[in-house]
Amino acid sequence: MGGTAGAVWGRAEQQDFRSRVRGTLLGVAVGDAFGAPVDRMGLDAIAEAHGPEGPADLAPAYGRRGAVTHLTQLTLFSVDGLIRAQVRRDTGAWHPPTDLHRAYRRWAATQRDWGPDLRREEDGWLAREEWLYARRDPTRALLLGLGDETMGTPEAPKNPGERGAEAAARSAPFGLLVGWEPHLVAQLAVECAAQTHGHPTGYLAAGAYAVVVHGLARGESLDPAVQRALALLAARPGHEPVSAALQHALGAVRQGLPTAARVAELAGGGTAEGLVAAAVYCALVAEDVRHGLRLAVNHGGSSAATGALTGGLLGALHGETALPPAWLAELEGRPTILELADDFAMEMTQSPALHGPAGSSPGWLARYPRA
Repeated sequence: MGGTAGAVWGRAEQQDFRSRVRGTLLGVAVGDAFGAPVDRMGLDAIAEAHGPEGPADLAPAYGRRGAVTHLTQLTLFSVDGLIRAQVRRDTGAWHPPTDLHRAYRRWAATQRDWGPDLRREEDGWLAREEWLYARRDPTRALLLGLGDETMGTPEAPKNPGERGAEAAARSAPFGLLVGWEPHLVAQLAVECAAQTHGHPTGYLAAGAYAVVVHGLARGESLDPAVQRALALLAARPGHEPVSAALQHALGAVRQGLPTAARVAELAGGGTAEGLVAAAVYCALVAEDVRHGLRLAVNHGGSSAATGALTGGLLGALHGETALPPAWLAELEGRPTILELADDFAMEMTQSPALHGPAGSSPGWLARYPRA
């Protein structure tokens, strides 16, 4: 697989990249938090509670405004796993799917344990963040897929019938590997999605979504990023439902003003390809981040997942300063998200100064152990 070793980054490039990393991770979280209060409510119930345009502001979920779900939790562990993979590369142990599986298993432990008291030093700092131990309705597919040490692969996936969007919704960080070629980004996202979501549409939708984020993080606009994802999908067996859903999203942009009914039609039965397509559509037609997220969560399915997917796209496209400040101010876990985002940006742009032939930072290796 690819990597960023040896890349030379100018200061302006580093600043732009950090803004897009922050934007992506905060976008996932704020979209997730915005959708959580109306998740799986019917359209009529949403309209009764919030009006025909859906929610206009954060609302309480899990006892507070700005609360995130398991989708944000897992996205953060995706980042943690990617950093750990880069750090372990120095040892010659280079198999990122294994490092991601270990990271997801650390998340699974947060769903069983009362708190971080029993975590070992080799688990790193993220696993000791107490707020991540809140159980936020993780799906059965996630708990089963990560319930033992056996790692699912595309050839032998966990939950082979699972078509949900949870794997796609944790896949934005793969798109932030801007030094990688797009086909390698897609492959890594697919391999990691198969650890919990083994139906081809479940893991191919995750791969396609990661490639779209990758294009945006590299400074492209949405349409060419989606076209590249379609081109890469075409070579994969079982791609047709995912490709058709993305093509439908592109076509829907030309069908007049966006409506809740159109988003609901794209989302379909809530499968991965439908929610990724709905997110692409909402990001394409969004006047700004707030407008795009309002469209994304105003349907009768998994509003949290669609919000998270849309937020990740808009954050990668526009950077952190485009996100609604009032929503960020109430976002659960924001200090952790920013700290992790900055660590990821630093690892991807300045890794030789953190761990390499010239020496290693003990503090960095305590945060992201090689063990």
